[in-house]
Amino acid sequence: MKKFTPPEQFQPSLLASGAFAHLNHLFKLNIHNDWPDFVWLNSLNNIKNSQGLAVQFEPDPVFQDEERYYEQIIYETGRIPTREQNWHDLFGAMIWCLFPKTKALLNKRHIDEINQHGLKQRSKHRNALTLFDECGVVLAITDDTVQAQLRAHKWQSVFIERRTQWGNNIHPFIFGHANYEMLTQPFIGLTGKVLCIKVEDSFAALSLQDQYAVLDDLLCEQIIEQGVLDDNKQMSPLPLLGVPNWYDDNKNSQFYDNTDYFRVKRVFKKEV
Repeated sequence: MKKFTPPEQFQPSLLASGAFAHLNHLFKLNIHNDWPDFVWLNSLNNIKNSQGLAVQFEPDPVFQDEERYYEQIIYETGRIPTREQNWHDLFGAMIWCLFPKTKALLNKRHIDEINQHGLKQRSKHRNALTLFDECGVVLAITDDTVQAQLRAHKWQSVFIERRTQWGNNIHPFIFGHANYEMLTQPFIGLTGKVLCIKVEDSFAALSLQDQYAVLDDLLCEQIIEQGVLDDNKQMSPLPLLGVPNWYDDNKNSQFYDNTDYFRVKRVFKKEV
């Protein structure tokens, strides 16, 4: 698989797939004809970091003489170094607006780990924080068996047999901003890391904005109380192009026959 290269230009057509529906609905991202500016970014939400400081997105060159690490800058000042005309950082800002409590918590957890282990030594917890931050997907489910099927790589069951449940009883929410970046030019092999969160049946009736608020609270609760990001073990792979309405080719059920992408679960036998 060749190295992914993001598009250099901002094109609304790149945001046309269902994977970007939430950003287009809540932020009207697809009505922009050019890269959004910092005034627009900073007008989206009243966000605070874990220190209670107002979060502000600022051009990366402002920090060229900064000696602190990226996460330290955010934690100590609330200012987020943001590259201009950059998909990765644009989507990173969107996730701060959608999951402000969880992003602030992840930032604090990074600082706690840095204080304990230093910048060079990366713990299992910090690796999990980074993986989820870049590639995470939150799946709001009303049926626990969905999570079991995902862990077992029962792709036919999840994507074909349950297809009508997506958007009704199964609700996908992208957390990892690298997922969004790569979905601007989707390719076979694109896979996220999913955390499933059990929600009430009434979740589907909430507005999209309220759904994000509920998930933001539940995510923080599970990270703090259940340790879902203590390591990578509670996340499982999710082939992103298999999510209904996110990729046109998956309307044909034969799309899921590609076992190089929708891989069978590997079983490791213990030595006797």
